[in-house]
Amino acid sequence: MRSNIQGAAAAVSVGVLVVTVGGWFGYQQLAGSNCSGRIELSVAVANELAPAVEGAAEQWEQDGAAVGDTCIDVTVTAANPVEVAAVVAAKHGASLAGVGQASGTAVSPDVWVPDSSTWLLRLKTGGAAAFEPGNGNSIAMSPVVVAMPEPIATRIGWPQKELQWTDLLAQVTKDRPVKTGIVEPTRDAAGLSGLLSLTTAAAGAGGEQADQNRIGALRALAAESSALRQDLLAKFPTAPDATTIANSLGAAALSEEDVIQYNGRKPPVPLAALYLKPAPMPLDYPYAVLPGIEPTKASAARVLYEVLTTAAFKDRLAAQSLRAPDGNWGSGFSAPQGAPSPAGGDASVTPSVQGGVAAGGLDPIAVERTVSSWSIATRSGRMLCIIDVSGSMKAAVPTANGATRQQVTVEAARRGLTLTDDSWSIGLWTFSTNLVGSRDYQQVVPIGPVSRQRGTLERGLDTIRSSSGDTGLYDTVLAAYKEVLNQWEPGKVNSIVLFTDGKNEDADGISRQGLLTELERLRDPEQPIQLIMIGVGTEVDKAELDAITKAAGNEGAFIATDPTKITDIYLRAIAQRKAPS
Repeated sequence: MRSNIQGAAAAVSVGVLVVTVGGWFGYQQLAGSNCSGRIELSVAVANELAPAVEGAAEQWEQDGAAVGDTCIDVTVTAANPVEVAAVVAAKHGASLAGVGQASGTAVSPDVWVPDSSTWLLRLKTGGAAAFEPGNGNSIAMSPVVVAMPEPIATRIGWPQKELQWTDLLAQVTKDRPVKTGIVEPTRDAAGLSGLLSLTTAAAGAGGEQADQNRIGALRALAAESSALRQDLLAKFPTAPDATTIANSLGAAALSEEDVIQYNGRKPPVPLAALYLKPAPMPLDYPYAVLPGIEPTKASAARVLYEVLTTAAFKDRLAAQSLRAPDGNWGSGFSAPQGAPSPAGGDASVTPSVQGGVAAGGLDPIAVERTVSSWSIATRSGRMLCIIDVSGSMKAAVPTANGATRQQVTVEAARRGLTLTDDSWSIGLWTFSTNLVGSRDYQQVVPIGPVSRQRGTLERGLDTIRSSSGDTGLYDTVLAAYKEVLNQWEPGKVNSIVLFTDGKNEDADGISRQGLLTELERLRDPEQPIQLIMIGVGTEVDKAELDAITKAAGNEGAFIATDPTKITDIYLRAIAQRKAPS
């Protein structure tokens, strides 16, 4: 048997490591005359869990792994979940903010065990409508904690005081804040869990203060964010003197397993694991049988799952600093100081929904909103926002307490503006028909740095009122594309975001085919422009909007059939802008 999972943490952080549990020679020895064939089952597992799964699968094969008289050959892959998520997203037509394109080394497995059910949830909400993995039950668990150098943790009351997320929020947003970091939450499940908890704590203030707290927390975390977990861990103090501690990372949302492994290396300043209340969503390691695999492989996957739910497997988990799905741990687990355990009467570490968070215990809208907000707040751009002011935008939205389509659209644009920092450049147009003489569009605020014109943009949004005109869509899109192309800025995502509730109604303007031809002619791979079109209500022509966006080299349009959902759709659309290459 070939095995090189152990000691491969550095390798798996940037790629994928393949380990075959039982090669062809081993299979021949096992199969003998009792096997009529062989089932090859590929299993991709989160890095820290892979050694436990590899060991269990190895033992299973030695004991005669089979379905009926067919023997099973298991290939275990230690893989960064974001790498597999990119492959699965591409295969199922999903778009995940911050994930990017799949690398050439990652492949779609038969069974995937990521570190969190949020990956499965994001794939579903990201457009993979047919993505229905089987099983989904948790096979391991690690609470998400706030890792903090022990001297800093002691100053805020650890280990005696029961700390809340509001306590961390106060440390992050005070005048001299604790340096708080995060692993990019669009690519790391523990980072996402911590961000969800922190932004929920910020929302508790209510009103404008909630928005200020939330945005302040996002900006503070972004200042010390890292793309890789190893890079974030390297920011913690490397010496015990006060100056080094003060200038180093002071807090980060990580898994309990991360803290145990870090302290196991005997660092000069150990990390305290703070189990803040309310308990954040843990890493729950769902066993996902991916759709489309052969029935024989599905049968083998069901049997392997049984192997991974035994008492012996709990001890294998303990050796990797992981817990069983119920929050208890096996023999040899080295619990951090203050670690709660259901066996000790503390159920706070138990997942809220047994069988995986994605089974129903997590709000997909909350996850999508948090991921989108992070992407907007941390990745600057240059954007022209265009809002339809045709007469139909006066229509009331029944689900919005009588607010009009115009009002909910303007509110969505205002929400997006609050998330952008001063590194953005934004302009604002409106359009209908004959807004300025025979011209269908009007410039409200030219594209310029938000640092200079945030107030002007806010006042511009306040002035937007619906006209009595129709929808001059085609001329507006072409003029906007030329405007952004003429002022294209390197190093930023140059984009157009257009809201409309109808289809083109300007018979005197450019034709649909004329517009598509012009967009295809103007497209320049050296100066890419992302055209994002958001349909509001049920009267839009999605085929028309899709054709326009695709002619500009982009994906299809976003449609908010219920206009009250327009803010979330708008944030998601902006978040999915592709970074310049």
